[in-house]
Amino acid sequence: MLYRMYLRFCEKHKFKVELLDYEKGEEAGIKSVTFKVIGKLCYGYLKGESGVHRLVRISPFDSNKRRHTSFAAILVTPEIEEDINIEIDEKDLKIDIYRSSGPGGQGVNTTDSAVRITHLPTGIVVTCQNERSQIQNKAQAMKILKSRLFVIQQANSNNEINSLNEFKNIEFGSQIRSYVLHPYKMIKDHRTNIETSNVQKVLDGEIDIFIEAYLNSKIKL
Repeated sequence: MLYRMYLRFCEKHKFKVELLDYEKGEEAGIKSVTFKVIGKLCYGYLKGESGVHRLVRISPFDSNKRRHTSFAAILVTPEIEEDINIEIDEKDLKIDIYRSSGPGGQGVNTTDSAVRITHLPTGIVVTCQNERSQIQNKAQAMKILKSRLFVIQQANSNNEINSLNEFKNIEFGSQIRSYVLHPYKMIKDHRTNIETSNVQKVLDGEIDIFIEAYLNSKIKL
């Protein structure tokens, strides 16, 4: 649902989206997805979406129609320039090669070209399977890893390390936004207290009210 929401948001803002990695959930939905957004000021708009998002709804996968609460972690990182120096020691990396999977279709590779890189000191795991070759996937995965390490480096220098969702538990009390679809309909951003009952509009990509409120709250007067 969040993936669809962000795709709709990008479509409305004329941002281009490139899928880099997609892993299905064990029973349904998405376990993880990584995509690249290209467009003017796209990082500035989306950086405030990093954090834990909470969903409350009647699960369509529960035959007893009970209410379920689920959590998803979103991380938005910038694409860093080549001249920014992020040192990564090869001995700190665990690199796994596996066969690509995904939503299906002709775009899925049939060779062992997907790459998973684990940065051992931080525990960060990045994957890429969108490219046709193992070399291209590794290069893209390394770019993603560098961008995540850059964000951590910047947060350390600004004493904002607790704001990174890698260091927060995905649980009650950690969410930045709640999407409640049952027993009432309400979406609320817990950082700005902005809320709306028009949940379908938000899930269709109309998240500008939350983004603008968050960015305005960060303006230093």
